[in-house]
Amino acid sequence: MQRFHFLALLGLAAVMTCPSALACAACFGKSDSSMAYGMNAGIMTLLVVILTMLSLIASFFVFVVRRAARMDSASETVPPSA
Repeated sequence: MQRFHFLALLGLAAVMTCPSALACAACFGKSDSSMAYGMNAGIMTLLVVILTMLSLIASFFVFVVRRAARMDSASETVPPSA
């Protein structure tokens, strides 16, 4: 167990002292490279997909609530049959 802790601390020290190990391949390179543009396009695509899905889910629940309110008001106006 002590050997595992020693190796973990040694690995952590190696990562913390080497600044190039802290950045990914896309972040470490040029910020105007095609890889950075592709990464930004991927992030924007994922944001659009997530926001679209969240808005569709929210609009579905708004539809359900409005329909339930309309059904309740329609059932109140119809006189109950004897």
